[in-house]
Amino acid sequence: MRPLLSCARVLPVRSFLARGRWNAVGAVAVAVPLALFAAVAPAPQDRYDVVLAGGRVIDPETGLDATRHVGIRGSEIAAVSEEPLEGEVVVDATGLVVAPGFIDLHAHGQTNRANEFQARDGVTTALELESGVASPRAFLEHRTGSAVLNFGATVSHMAARAWAMPSRVGALERAARTLAENPEAGEYALSSVASGARYAPVAPENYDALRDAVRQGFAEGALGIGMSHQYYPGATREEILRVFELAAQEQATIYTHVRSMGVGAMQEVVANAVATGAPLHIVHVNSSSLWTIPTVLDLVAGVQSRGFDVTTEAYPYTAASTGIQSAIFDPGWQDNLRIGYGDIQWQDTGERLTAESFQSYRATGGTVIIHMMRPEWIREALSREFVIVASDGMPFAPGAHPRSAGTFSRFLGRYVRDEGLVSLIDGLARITIMPARRLETTTAQAGRKGRLQPGADADVTVFDPERIIDTATFEDDLSYSEGVVHVLVNGEFVVRDGANVAGATPGRPLVGTFGSAGE
Repeated sequence: MRPLLSCARVLPVRSFLARGRWNAVGAVAVAVPLALFAAVAPAPQDRYDVVLAGGRVIDPETGLDATRHVGIRGSEIAAVSEEPLEGEVVVDATGLVVAPGFIDLHAHGQTNRANEFQARDGVTTALELESGVASPRAFLEHRTGSAVLNFGATVSHMAARAWAMPSRVGALERAARTLAENPEAGEYALSSVASGARYAPVAPENYDALRDAVRQGFAEGALGIGMSHQYYPGATREEILRVFELAAQEQATIYTHVRSMGVGAMQEVVANAVATGAPLHIVHVNSSSLWTIPTVLDLVAGVQSRGFDVTTEAYPYTAASTGIQSAIFDPGWQDNLRIGYGDIQWQDTGERLTAESFQSYRATGGTVIIHMMRPEWIREALSREFVIVASDGMPFAPGAHPRSAGTFSRFLGRYVRDEGLVSLIDGLARITIMPARRLETTTAQAGRKGRLQPGADADVTVFDPERIIDTATFEDDLSYSEGVVHVLVNGEFVVRDGANVAGATPGRPLVGTFGSAGE
């Protein structure tokens, strides 16, 4: 819930918020009551469950950047005060930044082990939005009550389109029957059946069945549509357009991994969004643009400046990661990506591949890391004020891509502090209020995320701005980031004094309530 904005003036925020530049989802200059922060000073008898005392409190939405005391009661921020507060637990935050918890729009690691690494990276909400899930209901039920971080997912377009193929329905129904007893196995079975149809088109006469399957996901609490159609090249341009039409009708955001690298694939989805009015978020613009990234970013900036609801994200690494059996590695991949076998790294061992080992691993399956980007492309993306930072974090594995553990600390430590690419408040906006606003059109819960204000959810990250940095590398197993001192999710510590809190599972689901799903 946002504070009421009456009798207001505009704070001099040093970011896109003050300039009104990022208008794709309504981010404009923020009017804040003159007495907003003074008004929350508590009466002397007030006592809080947790007090974060004397830290540098930064709230990118309002522009607050000052020494304050934060009082938490239950799962909510109750006070942000210039005066000291009393609490059952008082944590000295002197010399530390107290910020809204980081929101990751793109996290494939949806287990508590993966959550533990992300918590140490400052993340409080980790969402599966690019690929989505075949059964949002089963996913949400499985994680509710036992998750370290807040969670949520889109409905998978890849799975939905399989329901529109009569030859696949029987196998899907058999896979779906396992969901109640074993959600993880059921989801894997559904995804496997859907992946088996990746080269098949949906016949136009079956578009109604496709739409029905997507709407079912909406009814189950999906946060939009996950459309990673580079992984299922059978999806025709007409099919993709029809899904955009449905998204526009329901005002459901499409989170898309475009069909190929480069400008043309970007123009397809941007044109669909403009033509239909569907909200659009383009994932990992860095790895989907490669050498064309300046042009692609100009494209996104242009449609945003004309009021269209199109956003994008990047991660701060020069390598990608995916399954070796995916369509990305179909014949012609060397020319498409402009790389060779030696640029492919086998996740499990760290070895660089050869033609022989590539063919062997492709026959059996597994995960690879793809070294295909240049540092200047990453800087180009992160320097643009409208680009959100998201991890694309992989499912936990010892040798997984380091983005699974270090994205946000790397961004704040290397690109914000060391290189000065953007200011700290603007950098925090990329990982707090901007992703929260991206979500607001599909879930009211997002209005309480990404903010450090009374009434907001007590998702809070406390970090040392001089020490925060990633430690995970491409050569070694995953390792925790440094400099994140405390993390609270819904008012409960999941990281305390730089260590994970054993058994803490305060994460709650973010549930989509839009269109017919909210009726």
